[in-house]
Amino acid sequence: QVQLVESGGGLVQAGGSLRLSCAASGRTFNSYSMGWFRQAPGKEREFVSAISWSGASTYNADSVKGRFTISRDNAKNTVYLQINSLKPEDTAVYYCAAKYRGHIATLATTKAYDYWGQGTQVTVSS
Repeated sequence: QVQLVESGGGLVQAGGSLRLSCAASGRTFNSYSMGWFRQAPGKEREFVSAISWSGASTYNADSVKGRFTISRDNAKNTVYLQINSLKPEDTAVYYCAAKYRGHIATLATTKAYDYWGQGTQVTVSS
């Protein structure tokens, strides 16, 4: 069992930056590939970024390339999402998710994941 807790969301002006964190419980964090998704009001949950269990591979959605960076610190059981140049359309609840030994090529869909966090709200004002 893995429990995930996101933090770092908030209200920020367009052009600003945020760093989201997702802290995981358990001693096998380094066996889980991790992903970030977001869900805006009235929309489906969409993939943002993923990182392999070793951290060697990452994958970003085209819509966020160049602005979002995913990373992980296995010693701290934490995955991060650095978000730069925020836009109003980035406003959403951001969720992290975990998949045991997930291959990076399979991590862009919600169905791939075993565990989910409760989400953290990001609101970008124009």
